[in-house]
Amino acid sequence: MDLEILKSKIVTNVYHIIADRKVNLHQHTNHNEIFYCIKGAGFGVLEESEIELSEGKVFVVPSGTMHSLRTENNLWVSSFLIPVISDGIE
Repeated sequence: MDLEILKSKIVTNVYHIIADRKVNLHQHTNHNEIFYCIKGAGFGVLEESEIELSEGKVFVVPSGTMHSLRTENNLWVSSFLIPVISDGIE
């Protein structure tokens, strides 16, 4: 596996979710996603359940899993999209 190619395929984001923001359920077929709660509180949403998020907590979403985020107030998260290795990263 080429470490530099792997590093170039990792995507990072920071999101601020507010109470009235609707984040639609979606999935990533070629990436696992890890959310880290920076500040605030909310929920990592799966089709059948929710995971409580607060500062320092992590929400892990395997590739192909429908997911979303929601909050009743404010939620700041960092997101890391990690490629599935079977995608041909050599």
